[in-house]
Amino acid sequence: MRTLFRKLWNDDRGNALILGAAALPLLIGSAGLAPHTIQWALWKRQLQRAADSAAIAGVYDRFANEGATTNTAAAVAHDLELNHHTNIALHTGYPIIDYPADAGNNRNQVKVDLAIRRSLSFSGMFMTEAPLIRTSATAAAVQNSGRFCVLSLQNNSKTGLQATGNASIVMDCGMMTNSTATNAAAGQGSGNVTATTLAASGGIQQSNNWDIDSYQPYSPALDDPYENLNPDDDDFSECSENPPALHVDNSNDGHDESGGGCYSSITVQSNRTLTLRDGLYVISGGSVNVQGTLNLVNATLVLSNHEADSPIGSLTMNASGQINATAPTTGKWSGMAIYQDRRAVDNEPTGNISANSPNLINGNSTNTIRGVVYFPNQQLTYNGTGTGAATCTQFVAKRIYWSGNSGLNNFTANCDNFGMNAIVAPLKVRLIA
Repeated sequence: MRTLFRKLWNDDRGNALILGAAALPLLIGSAGLAPHTIQWALWKRQLQRAADSAAIAGVYDRFANEGATTNTAAAVAHDLELNHHTNIALHTGYPIIDYPADAGNNRNQVKVDLAIRRSLSFSGMFMTEAPLIRTSATAAAVQNSGRFCVLSLQNNSKTGLQATGNASIVMDCGMMTNSTATNAAAGQGSGNVTATTLAASGGIQQSNNWDIDSYQPYSPALDDPYENLNPDDDDFSECSENPPALHVDNSNDGHDESGGGCYSSITVQSNRTLTLRDGLYVISGGSVNVQGTLNLVNATLVLSNHEADSPIGSLTMNASGQINATAPTTGKWSGMAIYQDRRAVDNEPTGNISANSPNLINGNSTNTIRGVVYFPNQQLTYNGTGTGAATCTQFVAKRIYWSGNSGLNNFTANCDNFGMNAIVAPLKVRLIA
């Protein structure tokens, strides 16, 4: 008998079957747990998305209520109703909502913690309870960097800022366009723009033309800082039914005007000078053409029309034209150097930047401007071989086109105490953890 058992013990036939049978529970377990693991991972991803969205919603609520948290929990709960897609009730005690203190550029912070638990049939045979799936998200309102002294109000899918030719612009402030184009700010040719910030509501394509400290594509659009500034009846008080034209030509060496006035148009011919001082100068229906020198001293030039639904003129500087402007620092027109009525019809209804801009600072102009140059519904082109100094200046226009060999050196940020509205990027809500 012992001989028979020894033979059986030493016989290795059927070992594979025995080992396979022993391993079968492991194989079955792996096959069963794999889809459960995938399901847990999917739930965690969905839960993370819900936490992200809820935290962002909480920040928007705080931002809308000047930082208060009174209604933030309700905003978070409402967002979870819309965006919690696991179809599993949150674990007891969740969501947990915290409000971390402001830190650095992060304001109105909201932290949301979520957790769910659900048993699954197969894994439930091996686990006393299902794993607790947790996620966390922290969002904040983050201040974009810098102040802007150039703002394009273009709000469609066409380019809002463009530098081409040999244009050279140097500024210690930023440029922004509300354009939603994939190339909202375009650099071409040999043009070069040096600025602290280049921001756009759309995209900004890589270009050697930009020398920028901070790129901020896909930023929130900026409001028109002067959208509430409009000429009224008092501003047209100097305008008669047929205001005179003001021409400084070869018949006189120059003209010096003080106290404000109203004209149908202004023309300054080459080698002649027109000085407008201490007041509001309205151009009703006509345009301004400068080939000589135009001085604005504590004065504002307004391109408008005292007749409703009537044409609005433009500004053209060419040849050796030059402008030296200092805007007033008090009163309704504080900070405004050159203003075009927003009723002006856009010459390019498609929104494309054009070389045929109606508003042109052109030629060998050497310009000094302190104040706002404002063309909210038309393009402004700075073209030619200009070497202007824009100190404490803002350019606000629908589209802005730097072309030719134009140069703006010492283009400095809108300075305090000169009556201008600072153009600062709004807070941007984003996830920070």
